[in-house]
Amino acid sequence: MKNFETLSEREVLGLAISLEEEDERVYADFSEGLRQDYPATASVLDAMRAEESGHRRRLIELYRQKFGEHIPLIRRQDVRGFVQRKAVWLVHPLRLEEVRKQASAIEVETRRFYERAASRAQDASIRQLLDDLAQEERSHEYRAQELAEEKLRADVREDEEKARRRLFVLQVIQPGLAGLMDGSVSTLAPVFAAALATKNTWDAFLVGMAASLGAGISMGFAEALSDDGSLTGRGHPWARGLIEGAMTTLGGIGHTLPFLIPNFRLALTIAVIVVLAELGTITWVRHRYMETPALAAAMQVILGGALVFITGILIGSS
Repeated sequence: MKNFETLSEREVLGLAISLEEEDERVYADFSEGLRQDYPATASVLDAMRAEESGHRRRLIELYRQKFGEHIPLIRRQDVRGFVQRKAVWLVHPLRLEEVRKQASAIEVETRRFYERAASRAQDASIRQLLDDLAQEERSHEYRAQELAEEKLRADVREDEEKARRRLFVLQVIQPGLAGLMDGSVSTLAPVFAAALATKNTWDAFLVGMAASLGAGISMGFAEALSDDGSLTGRGHPWARGLIEGAMTTLGGIGHTLPFLIPNFRLALTIAVIVVLAELGTITWVRHRYMETPALAAAMQVILGGALVFITGILIGSS
């Protein structure tokens, strides 16, 4: 890697052209990745890409005047001082907030580059262009805000918020809820059957931990090996699998932990209270995010939980 201070004016212009070309392509990838769910934000990014393209053309014109047709290939990774960017534009589906943060970081870094390059330039026309581009990069973020205010009207913003909420439900809430329901309900029978059959809290705890961890691993791998999310928009399969597996384990461990209490009756009572809290949480999540009527959600969850709970009691008492 070369030190920035050792670059000639020819190399500085070559690096600037490379930076603008890279930023233009990054904005194009951002725009394409967001176009389906966030079309208005994609149009803002299209405008930012067009501005970067204009900067590149002005740099190339000045370079030709000063140094001819051949432009040296100098990239950001060849020069010390640039921050290594996470290639978030390669991860689909794109996260809106991550794109906005990355775009802001790009503008700040590019502005600082132009300011530093202009301070070293000896040629008046090169210094002038670099100064102008530094000012334009400084205002680019404000320009993006103006474009947002112009293009993202209240109704458009509302539509994009709905799209973001829909993606959140698909990628986080649905796998998390599925895991919580499976962990909370499916482990009821083995935990309470073991508790009532042995009257030993430690045995019940071990059964509960085994059931919870086993269910978590099973559900996590099942979700991770399902669709890759490219068509459904459900996000990365391994992320969904991690969420679902963790929530499955959490759902089972919740009513297992009380059996660490040596007093059997007290442990059993607290475990029942925890079960009611878990079922209430599932009901609330279904009503809040899945738009299920509160009464219908409560009946579905309570009925399923009660059937499994009764099964565990009957088996444990036999």
